Amino acid sequence: MLLPRPRSLRLRAGKFILPKRNPLACLTIADGRSAPNHPEGYTLTISKSGIEISSREPAGWRAAMATLRQLRRQFGRRLPCLKIRDWPDFARRGVMLDISRGRVPKLATLLDVAEKLAGFKINELQLYTEHTFAYRKYKSIWQGCGALTAGEIRILDAHCRKLGIDLVPNQNSFGHLRHFLADPRLKKLGELAAPYECGGDAGIDETFLRRPTTLAPNHPGTLPFLRGLYDELLPNFSSRIFNIGGDETWDLGRGRSKKLCAEKGKGHVYLDFLKQLQREVAGRNKQMMFWGDIILNYPKLIPELAKAGRAELPVSQRGLKQADPQVSPTIFALNWGYEADHPFETEAAKFAKAKIPFYVCPGTSTWQTLIGRHDNALANLRAAARAGRKFGALGFLVTDWGDGGHPQPLAVSWPLFAAGAALAWNSGSLEEETMLAVLSRDVFEDPGGKVAKSGFKLGFAHQRLGVTAVNETPLGTVIAAPNPAERELFCRNGLKWFARISRRNILSALKEIRSQRSCLHRAKPDSKSGKVLKLELDLAARMAEQSCRFMLWQQAVTAGKTSEVKRLAQTGRRVLRQLEKDFNRLWPMRNKATPRHCTPFLRRRMEDYRRGDWH
Repeated sequence: MLLPRPRSLRLRAGKFILPKRNPLACLTIADGRSAPNHPEGYTLTISKSGIEISSREPAGWRAAMATLRQLRRQFGRRLPCLKIRDWPDFARRGVMLDISRGRVPKLATLLDVAEKLAGFKINELQLYTEHTFAYRKYKSIWQGCGALTAGEIRILDAHCRKLGIDLVPNQNSFGHLRHFLADPRLKKLGELAAPYECGGDAGIDETFLRRPTTLAPNHPGTLPFLRGLYDELLPNFSSRIFNIGGDETWDLGRGRSKKLCAEKGKGHVYLDFLKQLQREVAGRNKQMMFWGDIILNYPKLIPELAKAGRAELPVSQRGLKQADPQVSPTIFALNWGYEADHPFETEAAKFAKAKIPFYVCPGTSTWQTLIGRHDNALANLRAAARAGRKFGALGFLVTDWGDGGHPQPLAVSWPLFAAGAALAWNSGSLEEETMLAVLSRDVFEDPGGKVAKSGFKLGFAHQRLGVTAVNETPLGTVIAAPNPAERELFCRNGLKWFARISRRNILSALKEIRSQRSCLHRAKPDSKSGKVLKLELDLAARMAEQSCRFMLWQQAVTAGKTSEVKRLAQTGRRVLRQLEKDFNRLWPMRNKATPRHCTPFLRRRMEDYRRGDWH
């Protein structure tokens, strides 16, 4: 079982028995000219007399060794005779972890994740950052959130280099800076200083409050602020690339830059600031990466962005241009979208036509779901791979977000990381049965395969409810809903789902979750890591169960079933108290700081049960 699936694999008769001592002594390096003509292309031949690897560049050798390690885990010392010729579809194959919504992994967790991803031939890792790097000047902002330190980043960076992974620095630099802009010292840099009502323009049928998140591009203090962040962050990374974010600048043109946007047009104001950021990045010998959603709203400006991206490099970067010809000299775009029907082809075509190097960036669809929305995620991943291949995307980046407090654990996302790795290497090769077998062997370390199987099936349990919504499932947002008075966007539908879903469907989903938990309980992982992943999955499933039970309670309250209301409330409060204890107990095994940013909803639902009302 190999993941990603090799492009060409021919089995031959016989076995090769690896020697017990120094098994790599039987490995020979063949003439690289016989390998596929690709930087990561390789030929791996196992015959009765030994093992031979041919590659043109070190990256090809690394890919061959990753395949060989999988074969050894599958077959032990008795390797089948075979010949593999292989190379990837996408030059850059990455995973991006959100570390800014409440869950910041420990260094040990990140080192382990990087090692496992490298085994699937992933060669890029990003940690999406808003306020969770330990900037010396802004301790009051990140303190208590578990921010990663400069020393931790340097250790992770060195580990990634050994694995052939490019650890790309990531610091949002335009929007999504709510925590920074809430600080009295920085509030003046915001486009707005106070929350504002939003709704219809976001395709939502009611208003909610947006808090200030976007920097004012025309404030004289904005660039000095960002320069300070860059100068402290970037020296800890060896990568030549820097992701400045730049997505979802919702506030732009509503406040400080309103007059400027009226004069020049919001698109031009956005583009001009992006160019300023590009100059800052280039001045630090980096290549700028940015999210492409805003510029796609102004298609006539994309060619102008392309001209900036093809601008001549400064003298200090000329060697960089020659050293990495697969990467844009100065700028490239991230084309993201997370629904099954996202128009990747339409959007990718625009970047390709303008000759802007770009990635396709699908998602795991785990956020606001607790246990996943795997049907949507798999369709989204496949659509991105097709569009990326068709229009010549440089990279394929699987994004894993934590909207709504990030209560879902990494264990829920692993099947989608594996699926993304398979598609990024060989875009027509995703076989779910193989994926689950490899996950069982290499990630969950569960010989019986029950953790991967039950975890994967949990990702489809939401279908039993018979409803769909963008970026959520009721299993995730009912239990995690904020108080209505807060008027938050995320999980906003949670307390309303009970009126749209029949009792029969709620019970069906509950039965499916309990069935998969029963299977999960019978699993016996071999390692401590596998056991923790199992516990994480079960905890997520238990919380999803409580979404079902809370909806049943809401329906009983509405129907005036007093005895049932009382029974469900008493049981619900007891179970939620235990969930909170178990969440707190599991948290420090893999995450920094405390779970207080992830779990306040458990207390909210307890209070709802106590009051007998949720409005």
